[in-house]
Amino acid sequence: MLEITDLRCGYGGGDVVKGINLNVKNGDILCVVGPNGCGKSTLLKAAARLLPFRGSVQIDGTETRSFSRKELAKKIALLGQNSRLYFPYTVFDTVAMGRYARGESVFGGLSAAGKQSVERVLAVLELEKDRARFISELSGGQLQRVFLARTLVQDPEIILLDEPTNHLDLKHQADLLEYLGRWADSGGTRTVIAVLHDLNLARRFCRQAVLMADGKAAFCGAPEEIFAGPALKEVYGMDVREFMLESLGKWET
Repeated sequence: MLEITDLRCGYGGGDVVKGINLNVKNGDILCVVGPNGCGKSTLLKAAARLLPFRGSVQIDGTETRSFSRKELAKKIALLGQNSRLYFPYTVFDTVAMGRYARGESVFGGLSAAGKQSVERVLAVLELEKDRARFISELSGGQLQRVFLARTLVQDPEIILLDEPTNHLDLKHQADLLEYLGRWADSGGTRTVIAVLHDLNLARRFCRQAVLMADGKAAFCGAPEEIFAGPALKEVYGMDVREFMLESLGKWET
């Protein structure tokens, strides 16, 4: 369980996130939605302890501040919007770097379990044929799948994803979200928290939702409530549901 209490953080002395409270249970898939600049990415960075914050972030009742960085990496993993590597490693080696949190290194040798994990994720994300390619040769969509694979082989209890479908085509978006659903269901203690701009994907994928506005949680609850209620229109300044239904109608003509 991830419990966030009165979380406040930001940049340059100003708060971007202003008193967020969340309680995310094991097996949940929580989507964080809201307009640009409302604090979604900042919330994830603080939850992963990549930003200093005030308030409390606990995993199974233990403050994240009490974990060493390596201990925390076994609990929680973040895939940010701007993940990158500065050296042209192969796809296999880049993905295998996710095993560092488990005390393994592709350069020092992977365990049998580590190799199996890398191979499984390469297959799931359709990267097997690219395993020997250097990441500097990949397209944006391929590179995004490589970084997703690196996050998954870390095998954390909680995965934080900031716009994970960026650069992915429609098929790979759907495949990824379906896989994450299976991943959350398979481990008993696994949780996914994803920032998504695409409200269609969020509505289809999430089991719980948080609608953020101006650094605060304007609404938390079941997706059928948040996406059908008046809060969405108020936060986005437009009738989102009517817009989506009108767009759908063009497919039916």
